[in-house]
Amino acid sequence: MRNKLLKSTLVVSLMTSLSRLLGLVRDVIIGAMFGPGAGVDAFIVAFRIPNFLRRIFAEGGFSQAFVPVLSEYRERRSRDEVSALLEHTVAVLGSWLCVTTVIGVLAAPLLIWLFAPGFSADLEKQALAARMLSITFPYILFISLTAMAGGILNTYRRFAVPAFTPVLLNLSLIGCALWLTPYFPAEQRVVALAWGVLIAGVAQLLFQFPFLLKLRLLPRPRFRRDREGVGRIIKLMIPTLFAVSVTQVNLMVDTIIASFLETGSISWLYFSDRLVEFPLGVFGIALATVVLPSLAAEHAGKDHAAFNKTLDWALRWALLVALPASAGLMLLGAPLLTALFQYNEFSAYDVHMAHRSLLMYALGLPAFILVKVLSAGFFSKQDTKTPVTVAVLAMLANIVLNLALVVPLAHAGLALATSLSACLNAALLYYALRRKKGFQTSPGWLLHLGRIGLALAVMALALVYFVPAPSTWLQWGLYERAVNVVSFTLAGALAYFATLWLCGLRLRNLRNL
Repeated sequence: MRNKLLKSTLVVSLMTSLSRLLGLVRDVIIGAMFGPGAGVDAFIVAFRIPNFLRRIFAEGGFSQAFVPVLSEYRERRSRDEVSALLEHTVAVLGSWLCVTTVIGVLAAPLLIWLFAPGFSADLEKQALAARMLSITFPYILFISLTAMAGGILNTYRRFAVPAFTPVLLNLSLIGCALWLTPYFPAEQRVVALAWGVLIAGVAQLLFQFPFLLKLRLLPRPRFRRDREGVGRIIKLMIPTLFAVSVTQVNLMVDTIIASFLETGSISWLYFSDRLVEFPLGVFGIALATVVLPSLAAEHAGKDHAAFNKTLDWALRWALLVALPASAGLMLLGAPLLTALFQYNEFSAYDVHMAHRSLLMYALGLPAFILVKVLSAGFFSKQDTKTPVTVAVLAMLANIVLNLALVVPLAHAGLALATSLSACLNAALLYYALRRKKGFQTSPGWLLHLGRIGLALAVMALALVYFVPAPSTWLQWGLYERAVNVVSFTLAGALAYFATLWLCGLRLRNLRNL
């Protein structure tokens, strides 16, 4: 079973890697064409608001509530009952999304005032952000329906298609940045990116239709087909909205506070966060996505031993990948930012400021991934009360830490607060799983952590010794920088996994960690 989970995780990771690589290309283009400043700050806020809602309602609350219920229907109900659930769900979800979209477009100036109150000191930036938000807000409609389609495909073990879908967002933004920008006045060029977001939302939804048709699971919106099942989804979804999206709530709090800081602070946080999002998306979200349907099915089948083994397997894999990714970002942060972004409008000062927040975000990367996996353990059991309680505590801690750290550390303090609150979130979730749910780890954890610790030390020594200073990277052209980024990243990974191999960890062990 866990061998199949590993293969599915690798498939999702491969598709997500493609998306994240294109995401880096997208961010390099945005950084070079526009640079951190008022325009990019405004776009980030205009994109972050619907993206924030997407991660709460679509990938967060809705998916985490929808997949366990759909998994149960698939295991215990007839195909007609599954169709009834899907049809009623898409009708209810679509209706609410249409209303939300209309309100969001009309209230764009108010939303900018709420989520970026510091922009009121610059009326041009505030107006530009409001204009772009009125264009980007409908993205929540299309991407939420896309998330539902992805949840159906994931439940039926078709992981590759939903994982590939985000590629279309990056392609759309890249295309609009390169070819739509010239059609706007110089001071309004960044608006082309907002249109890229809207176009991507439509493309992502349409892309999944053929695959749903092939499974005969493309739902038609029809009310009163399965009110009981939809009621359960809503009941699970309401508390889950907050529990699974605490990181996104923290990011929005960061955005609100950062809007009062030096111009460019939102951009610096964004570019550093993008580097952390790469391993988080490639492996963390992929692992949680793959493991949730399996945990839900094992819980529905009352196979508690299999449930414990699957969750234990996921936690071991999470640390095996998250810890070297975190260390690598801290050690390679400055060269990576220099190599990827320091062109044209993106200055050495911008690299320095983004590096400060990257170090703080990288500290929390293992916790970000663990929260994804541990939350799946609760949601698969349809327990949303515990994650909500933990999320509330983590969010309150984040707010307190933000206020305490923003004065001495500026925008880097906001990143550190996010990481520390994620650590608290992960620790409390793990404690609750063991105490309230009876989760038991399998033997061998001390050996597993010891191998990881030794491999991390070897990797760190190799990177510190061989990687040149950022000033050297500036002497290289684009091609040389790209080759060296890949080379040093692979060298660090080779040192890490070679050490694990010398310590006795083999492929057969990786399948059954």
